[in-house]
Amino acid sequence: MAKHFTLLSLLALTCCIAFAFEPKPLQDFCVADPNSSARVNGLVCKNPMLAQANDFSFSGLHVAGNTSNPFGSRVTPVTVAQLPGLNTLGISMARIDYAPWGINPPHTHPRASEILTVLEGPLLVGFVTSNPENRLVTKVLQKGDVFVFPVGLIHFQRNVGYGNAVAIAALSSQNPGVITIANAVFGSNAPIASEVLAKAFQVDKNIVDQLQSKF
Repeated sequence: MAKHFTLLSLLALTCCIAFAFEPKPLQDFCVADPNSSARVNGLVCKNPMLAQANDFSFSGLHVAGNTSNPFGSRVTPVTVAQLPGLNTLGISMARIDYAPWGINPPHTHPRASEILTVLEGPLLVGFVTSNPENRLVTKVLQKGDVFVFPVGLIHFQRNVGYGNAVAIAALSSQNPGVITIANAVFGSNAPIASEVLAKAFQVDKNIVDQLQSKF
């Protein structure tokens, strides 16, 4: 009886581990079908016989993004939303343009690690480790340098030069997601109660109200 119970426990544990990870593709490709009404964890595959070369292609990363905004940066993503052939493949990329002293503000990708390559620099980059240390890991990168941001950790970039900067990022998910910290905290829909934020940040409620008014 004990042996039987141990076997069942091992089987249950094995199943839990198996379902904890995204399965590998079971076919050559799974081009996303954005028109499907079916609900799955990801996007439904369209008929592979209907797949075309354009499903696996994206044009435009040679074009500089418009950095005329308060942050002085622009991200041009290439995820499954822009390139349907990425569906189930676990990869994506982005081009990031920075005006002089522009920033890509603190944010996190809940479903992906990111590896950043500087094409034109310099860039100050960094990430913050999880509680309780909250240690800042930061470095100034030059052209050709590479830096990795571990999955889920808050990270940022800042152009610390007098010219434009450009970087290419690769991410370990076809749909990495992005949570910009300031937008999520002060611009949520519906708003987080200012009393909550005032206590969390240990500031006066009027300061929170002012910050929320900007988002």
